[in-house]
Amino acid sequence: MKDQYGRPLTDLRISLTDRCNLRCVYCMPEEGIDFRPPDDLVQDDELVLLVRIAADLGVRRLRLTGGEPTVRPRVVDLVRQLAAIPGIEDMAMTTNGVLLKELAAPLAAAGLQRVNISLDTLDPQKFSRITRGGHVEKVLAGLAAAEAVRLTPIKLNSVVVRGFNEDDVVPLAALTLERPWEIRFIEMMPFSSVGDFAEAAVVKSEETMAAIEGALGPLEPVDLSGSDPARTYRLPRASGTLGFISPVSQPFCAKCGRLRLTADGRLRLCLLRDDEVDLLTPLRAGASYAVLTEIFKAGAFRRPFGHALAEKMFPQARAMIQIGG
Repeated sequence: MKDQYGRPLTDLRISLTDRCNLRCVYCMPEEGIDFRPPDDLVQDDELVLLVRIAADLGVRRLRLTGGEPTVRPRVVDLVRQLAAIPGIEDMAMTTNGVLLKELAAPLAAAGLQRVNISLDTLDPQKFSRITRGGHVEKVLAGLAAAEAVRLTPIKLNSVVVRGFNEDDVVPLAALTLERPWEIRFIEMMPFSSVGDFAEAAVVKSEETMAAIEGALGPLEPVDLSGSDPARTYRLPRASGTLGFISPVSQPFCAKCGRLRLTADGRLRLCLLRDDEVDLLTPLRAGASYAVLTEIFKAGAFRRPFGHALAEKMFPQARAMIQIGG
């Protein structure tokens, strides 16, 4: 399966829910977000069917997101079903880590292979401010549990937000000196009702890199190929690596091979554009497997080349939590 620009589409990010047990400043407005009724969301059997179609079309890697994927009911059983689909070779999860202390072992046993854990600061007070009430200690306990059951390599995602945690990039980067983790610093992306705030709060990757080099030493390139969204580097003699994801300052659209399935069953063609293809309505109307396959394939084919942030065209239809990142 390829899009109209010839890019192979082998990765599918699946939002398991639009709900979360945190309320991060870059992901959700402080008030006023409307969650979909549970019956409007893709049910387990429906999701397994859609992933089978995706696998038949060439998708090989799944990433489970949210909202927060671990709050979805019966998530362990769902992971087990998805892992058993022929053609799926790799399944990872992006999570805030709050529930991983209890779920890491059963998720690993069910077939989950890796986790990316969101961690924007090690400072408890800042963490509470960014997440609007979260406790960093729970995330660190979840991180330890994930490492214990070898949901590795561990990647930590840090969204750098001006006025919140730009001073925390150095202590986060320093974790790689002793730990074989990849710490990934992500430029904040403007979405929906947080769009204007996000645009003002963007800290470009070059600024983050300069702060790290000034404190910890030169960054040695590891992989700048663009095959992964993150450009990776290593500090001198470090056990782990640092990744920089720069959708605002250095877009990586040209090599993007990723599709997204929202929790309400829409194929989102680009994270930062509102164009979507409804799969759930025809599925529930009784469309055949072959018809659903054609809808999926045709939608994927017309993916746009990339976003239009440079023209200040921000996605408006959904907040980040409703897409899954």
